Amino acid sequence: MGGETFALPAARKAAYHAWATLTSPLFLAFLVTLEDVARAAGLTREDSRRQSLPIIRQTLENYSRLGPRRSFSGPIIRGDVETVAKHLAVLRKHSEAHAIYVALARSALRSLPVKNRNELGKLL
Repeated sequence: MGGETFALPAARKAAYHAWATLTSPLFLAFLVTLEDVARAAGLTREDSRRQSLPIIRQTLENYSRLGPRRSFSGPIIRGDVETVAKHLAVLRKHSEAHAIYVALARSALRSLPVKNRNELGKLL
């Protein structure tokens, strides 16, 4: 797997384990949520995986090569309040996906380049 050994102070072990849990098992839970939203859009789980994987791979490649700020794309970076409002409206029928979308969008507002930050913040 290409792992590296390193010293980890005991006080940081829980944070490290939380990071590792977000990195793999909860990332997979996010992908299942992505499939659920794709089903709401009329795609099968298989179609969702097939169509999402090239985007996910490119996003990971961009993240690795360019970092998060230069890899960020979509309606939030553009400050497209109207589109984000439409997303929130459709996701209200899918409460878990709605909560994840809002949490991730708020994280983007805190740490990534975003236009219309205040307007989006009010919406979220």
